[in-house]
Amino acid sequence: MAEELKNTVLNASVAPEEFDWAAFEGGDVYGGEDKGAIEEAYDKTFSKVVENEVVTGEVTAINKREVIVSIGGKSEGVISAPEFRYNPDLKVGDKVEVYVESAEDKKGQLIISHKKARALKSWDRVNEAYNSGEVVKGFVKTRTKGGMIVDVFGIEAFLPGSQIDIKPIRDYDVYVNQTIDFKIIKINQEFRNVVVSHKALLEAEQEQKRAELIGKLEKGQVLEGTVKNITNYGVFVDLGGVDGLIHITDLSWGRINHPEEVVSLDEKIKVVVLDFNEQQKRIALGLKQLSAHPWDSLDENLKVGDKVKGKVVLIADYGAFVEIEPGVEGLIHVSEMSWSPRLHSAQEFLKVGDEVEAQILTLDREARKMSLGLKQLTANPWESIREKYPVGSKQVAVVRNVTNFGVFAELEDGVEGLVHISDLSWNKIKHPSEMVSVGDKLDVQILDFDEANHKLSLGHKQLLPNPWDELEAKFPVDSVVEGTIASISDKGATITLADGTEGFAFNRELVKEDGKQAVAGETLPFKVLELRRSTRRILLSHVRTYAEAKERAVAAESDNTKKAVKKINSNIEKTTLGDIDALAALKDKLEKGE
Repeated sequence: MAEELKNTVLNASVAPEEFDWAAFEGGDVYGGEDKGAIEEAYDKTFSKVVENEVVTGEVTAINKREVIVSIGGKSEGVISAPEFRYNPDLKVGDKVEVYVESAEDKKGQLIISHKKARALKSWDRVNEAYNSGEVVKGFVKTRTKGGMIVDVFGIEAFLPGSQIDIKPIRDYDVYVNQTIDFKIIKINQEFRNVVVSHKALLEAEQEQKRAELIGKLEKGQVLEGTVKNITNYGVFVDLGGVDGLIHITDLSWGRINHPEEVVSLDEKIKVVVLDFNEQQKRIALGLKQLSAHPWDSLDENLKVGDKVKGKVVLIADYGAFVEIEPGVEGLIHVSEMSWSPRLHSAQEFLKVGDEVEAQILTLDREARKMSLGLKQLTANPWESIREKYPVGSKQVAVVRNVTNFGVFAELEDGVEGLVHISDLSWNKIKHPSEMVSVGDKLDVQILDFDEANHKLSLGHKQLLPNPWDELEAKFPVDSVVEGTIASISDKGATITLADGTEGFAFNRELVKEDGKQAVAGETLPFKVLELRRSTRRILLSHVRTYAEAKERAVAAESDNTKKAVKKINSNIEKTTLGDIDALAALKDKLEKGE
């Protein structure tokens, strides 16, 4: 400033020898027109500063705490360095926008703010960047629920966790206080919410790499990659900016439960290209294909009928898969686990991890399939079934299953028979569970065999006395018994006899002698009409008890009347014949002249 004043003095219209140095030293250098001209010239060296407006300034100095910005005024403004943290590349000479809060405070200091300037123009910039697809820089301020908060043009934007990177992020905190490139993917104009994505930029870059790589791919090509992600269904391998998937079935020739049994995260592995789709940009990879198939090295001498040992690797309802060598499995169908004809579940016999010995039933090397059997290693109990369990013999069986139609009872392992519901009890039952439960021991009699189908017919009631033999003796047909009407239905009534035996009478057989219908709870005499063994039913009638007595009385009276008439007729016949004889005798006498 002193230099400028000196130059101004030297360039003044006053000659040096005429200059008043005393006045200068006293502070009164100029006056009049000279002073006004100099002040006007001095003011023109500064830009006019207007408060509450956004102007462009130049960075003149930078330190850790502050950034000095000149806007052409009498003094420079000082801005806190954190306002520029979104731009770590800021340097002296850069042009920046600032908001003039005050041209001069009490201390004569220019007050400006870069943050407020950005805030005023940030929404327009955000919309412009969103519409143009421009890549913007943002400063990751902090971590929040579900993602991060990013400063973009002075606006706090949301970065979802799923939009941080292509690969899953294990630690979000490493991104805090970092300045990263973003793409604005969503704007809510009403609430002024902004969503940004770093993943979108990576995907675009990866898409370009993927297209270049797929253009060079060939099926069967062997590549090296890094295990990027492990899921339940497979492994994602980074082939150099492009991912390929190894499905769990292509990891190992043997059966595995999870890919982690074969590979680990960040492990470098060699893979073979199985297939790729240029349109969908998908690459299918394989790991097991780099090694020989175990079936190709299976013992050539192995044949049907041989015994093999293995470990159960999978259980299904229909059977169990047994691995006899890594990658070589055989299926034991549930029907080949036991000689029992009853339908079982494989879980009843085996569990995963069991070591078993089985017999080869079928072997197809081309189809790489093998079926095994367990029961073939034990004797078939049905081969000598008739000798061991003769028809009519009494046996003890264990109830294994109860159904609506009967009970399946096991005589020994692999030998089961059916006790039909009609052979459980002499009395009628609604369901077998009224008599037995699973696990009960039951006395049975062997009724019949079907060796071909491994079926056995059993009976239980045959070992018990038939109560109907006793009932027929106790309640013979035409006998009269006393009973109580227990219940009445549309067809008739159930009658309880003295010993608790139940009988049945149709409604027409329940009419009393006075013509009224019998009701529940009445005790009346009943006549036994019929005992039906097939339906276990005793048919009764109350009407017959008094109707037949009347019939007998009427019949007796009729007999007496007939006898009286017969006697009268007999007397009449005797008198008539006597008179005839007397007349005949008289005639003879007259003829003889007597």
